[in-house]
Amino acid sequence: MRYDTPGLERWNSRVHDSSFGYVSTQGEPLVDLLDPQPGERVLDLGCGTGVLTAQIAFRGAEVLGIDGSGAMIEKALAQYPGITFIVGDAHDFTVARPYDAVFSNAALHWMNRPDAVIASVREALLPGGRFVAEMGGAGNCAELTTAMLTAWREYGLREPELPWYFPSPAEYARRLEAEGFVVRLLEYFDRPTPLEECPGGAGDWVRMFAPSALDGLAPDLVEPLLQRVNELAAPALRRESGWMADYVRLRFAAVRR
Repeated sequence: MRYDTPGLERWNSRVHDSSFGYVSTQGEPLVDLLDPQPGERVLDLGCGTGVLTAQIAFRGAEVLGIDGSGAMIEKALAQYPGITFIVGDAHDFTVARPYDAVFSNAALHWMNRPDAVIASVREALLPGGRFVAEMGGAGNCAELTTAMLTAWREYGLREPELPWYFPSPAEYARRLEAEGFVVRLLEYFDRPTPLEECPGGAGDWVRMFAPSALDGLAPDLVEPLLQRVNELAAPALRRESGWMADYVRLRFAAVRR
């Protein structure tokens, strides 16, 4: 089973932990919002290499990590052998016994059928169970994406299909409510984030997060194309200290009716 996320399997698990470790670091406040209690059963949806899953377990919860990437799950199992991790599709998963909470950090925006995901989460929860998550929101990586699409147009290329879903707060709240949730908390905020391990700037970001956009391109075209992405993105995102990603986050806590 897999998430329907072009290029995600190529998101190397070693790079995920080192070059983009801020995904886990920035997720720590979300674990605080979840506030897992000893003995609770928690499902971590889109768990990656299991860093936050382990934090939840450390607080005494019984936790299951699910991710669509076999490479991520393999590393999670190696790093945290006392925790259960499985490969699974967030759009269509079932559990033998319902959970007290479903948690997700920086994963829901990779899932392009949100209503199916929310319905699966609802079915995995006890009545009164909570769904606590953070994802990219509307406007996330707008400057980066605009630079990429503009470069593609300038080179006479067809605009690539982007693999992300970045909803507005109102849109996602409607989806949650339509699937039987009561929204208790909804936060929408900018989070400019240093791309500390991207020496190639915005071009490196394209290689990491939208590799499918490069599929089928002539090898001698890739470097000048990504250099043009850098030129277009630099006025908004390049600082003396390095490159920044223009992240916008949507964080929520909802309860199953």
